[in-house]
Amino acid sequence: MIWQVFSLEQALQLHLKAYLLKLGLEFTKKWSIRRLLELIYKNTNSDEIRDTLANYAVELGSLEDAYITSRYVAREYCEEEARKLLQTVRGVMGIVGRSIDR
Repeated sequence: MIWQVFSLEQALQLHLKAYLLKLGLEFTKKWSIRRLLELIYKNTNSDEIRDTLANYAVELGSLEDAYITSRYVAREYCEEEARKLLQTVRGVMGIVGRSIDR
């Protein structure tokens, strides 16, 4: 399951970077998902994105951990964890899209 969760992290990271480009903003390759979301929030003032950072703090942290552990630590994710993180990624993508595409 580590590769599926790693892929979820990568998908969300690329999604956020695409919206940052759409906003005309610059970012570095090394920024985390939460840092990218914070940058989007600072430039949109979206209450929904602010709430997302708070409401999904644990899940976003788990996605960031998946990036690190896929390279350095043997960490397994159970199916339920992966399913929950997939729901989180879909939810965050929808929120960001709605907040920027208005």
